[in-house]
Amino acid sequence: MQTLKEAKVGQTVTVVKLHGEGAIKRRIMDMGITRGTSIYVRKVAPLGDPVEVNVRGYELSLRRADAEMIEITGGEKA
Repeated sequence: MQTLKEAKVGQTVTVVKLHGEGAIKRRIMDMGITRGTSIYVRKVAPLGDPVEVNVRGYELSLRRADAEMIEITGGEKA
């Protein structure tokens, strides 16, 4: 299982599954991150937190803990 936290800068990945429960999962889904969504990893801060991504045409910064709950597939360089 690979998570968004492990994705490298420049990769485009696809969401396979969201882990977590209740309000945390709902918050991630409200940001537009749902199963099948493509995510482009733009930047990762020097210490790994936060991760800046492009989702559905807009820029989003995610905490490392939230990125760890997003299971991904793919990882091709854009």
